[in-house]
Amino acid sequence: MRIATIGGGPGGLFFSILAAQLPRVDEVTVVERSPEGVTYGWGVVFWDELLDDLAAADAPTARALRDVAFTWHDQVIGVAGGEPVNLGGHGHSTGRAQLRELLTARAREVGVDVRFGAELDPATLAGYDVVVGADGVGSAVRAAGNFGTTVTPGDNRYVWLGTSTVFDSFTFPFVESAHGWLWAHAYGYAPGASTFVVETTAATHAALGLDTMPTADALALVGELFAAQLDGHPLHAPQGTGETLPWLRFRTVRNERWYDGNVALLGDAAHTTHFTIGSGTRLALEDAIALAAELGRHDTVTAALAAYGLRRTSEIAPLVTEARGSARWFEDVPRHIAHPAPDFARLLINRRRPIVRRLPGAYLGYGRLRRAAAAAPVARPARAALRALRSRHG
Repeated sequence: MRIATIGGGPGGLFFSILAAQLPRVDEVTVVERSPEGVTYGWGVVFWDELLDDLAAADAPTARALRDVAFTWHDQVIGVAGGEPVNLGGHGHSTGRAQLRELLTARAREVGVDVRFGAELDPATLAGYDVVVGADGVGSAVRAAGNFGTTVTPGDNRYVWLGTSTVFDSFTFPFVESAHGWLWAHAYGYAPGASTFVVETTAATHAALGLDTMPTADALALVGELFAAQLDGHPLHAPQGTGETLPWLRFRTVRNERWYDGNVALLGDAAHTTHFTIGSGTRLALEDAIALAAELGRHDTVTAALAAYGLRRTSEIAPLVTEARGSARWFEDVPRHIAHPAPDFARLLINRRRPIVRRLPGAYLGYGRLRRAAAAAPVARPARAALRALRSRHG
């Protein structure tokens, strides 16, 4: 079996690593249009569960990733310079360039032909038994097929920035400008390096002039707004930035089918989950594991790709719902941020729950009554009120 993977991101490379080790596979080629060593973005986050999944699928890859992982502790939420709220937890991150480098090295070690700075002629793809589109949210492979694709843009504007400030915790700072709130999703991923994703509403983005402001001026303005969090360190624009910062609207990609003939989609080409839940890399790597497993399990390509599509659409469905809820919550930050900082932090950390978006006051009231009942077991009125609130709001 000959396999071609279009796209040399984490999902495409890891799939090639696993596919090259299948008994029936004779040749695996990865084609990536960007030059080797060139990546766009800063760091990616992942969790212990992903490391466990990688270890089960390919132990050398898991060991290499553990060796370079930056571990952050706690989730810290700060509003307008007020007392931060610490919600605990931990996770890991690493630089995109470092992740691609270690996956490329492992792919070549198992015999994958990895070609950077190249594109396959569509006519050439006819010679492959399986073609995998792992070429991202704007997938050319997907555009050339029949997958029943819908792409829905979100309302907020965001930009991926970098800084030399090291955030040892996953930090959510919220700052108020003259035209509304901006916030960041900040986390370290290497010594002396952090990702700093800035997000705001469309109205604030336009009122501040960030859509047309020159890059240097925009970096200065955003840096000034977050000066307390950046501790004197500058913000850096993504590689290849032009005259203005690349502010984006998140695109939610859905496909009715994940395969068309012998072509399968993987990662952001197949689905996107909002960056606020930090699962993009994880899902792409888990797609890779599932696709390789189904190719190894079935006698025909058609059966394998059909099984892969059914399996992954079912497995990611809960996360798709949670991601949609998280995105909507952040689109509604101006509504929630009037709450006291501890309550606002509680809403943020539980933002994936439907009641938090629809009835935030009821959710907070329910939590207070529940804690009161636990602290005072004999307080019958509190218990009665708790039961009544639960019955009204499910």
